[in-house]
Amino acid sequence: MAESKAKGSANPERHKLPIKSILVTQPQPTTDNSPYLSIAEKYDIKVDFRAFIEVEPVPFKEFRKDKVDILAHTAVIFTSRNAVDHFFRICQESKIEMPADMKYFCISDQTAYYLQKYITLRKRKLFVGEKTAKDLFEVIKKHKNEKFLFPCSNIRKDDIPSFLATNKIKHTEAIIYKTVAADLSDLDDVTYDCLAFFSPSGIHSLFINFPDFKQNNTRIAAFGPTTAKAVRDAGLELDIEAPMPNAPSMTGAIEVYIQNQMQETKK
Repeated sequence: MAESKAKGSANPERHKLPIKSILVTQPQPTTDNSPYLSIAEKYDIKVDFRAFIEVEPVPFKEFRKDKVDILAHTAVIFTSRNAVDHFFRICQESKIEMPADMKYFCISDQTAYYLQKYITLRKRKLFVGEKTAKDLFEVIKKHKNEKFLFPCSNIRKDDIPSFLATNKIKHTEAIIYKTVAADLSDLDDVTYDCLAFFSPSGIHSLFINFPDFKQNNTRIAAFGPTTAKAVRDAGLELDIEAPMPNAPSMTGAIEVYIQNQMQETKK
């Protein structure tokens, strides 16, 4: 990326420069009511979307090497749509039909709803957390005698496996897909005033693609504490951190930053 040629070195005067362009390191929204588009229109800002990470399936032959016996488990934990998709891909390739009494534990209503793409759900076999892994822990505790299967990526948070191990709950991890850096070579000569990141993998992808990245006037936004830590660990300065008490979303935090800039300019 232009302005991206040597790690760190943020310009302390960059906060005085207005944000006129933002690169959101996620796929393009599929609807026209994205809050990013509202910001673009409200503040006359160019907003582009580009996924910095990609998901690759773990080939069935590679999965078999781990000798995971899916049907030896009585419950499955799902934390994302990717996990659902790749789990049932593996089942199909294994010619496995999930038994009617299998229990499913989903991190959110969205994941649970998506699960219906593959199976007909019975309420007594579906258990859903409110939103976070911690919410799901309370549900799992009530079913601690189940043998859990946790389909996941090669890059995942430690919270669920740690919880299961600490509480001596029988479980098996199954890596069924991989999170890898996307090819961003076409962005080599492109400059943005703000880069918005949502996972440590996004920061990793930035430096895989642009190992000599220099922050200069670019503002860095991060969602979540692990992403914020990855920004700082990479030697970058974090300018916009979400969620905040007055801005629970990334767009809200970016808008607060823009409004603060506008107020400073008026002084």
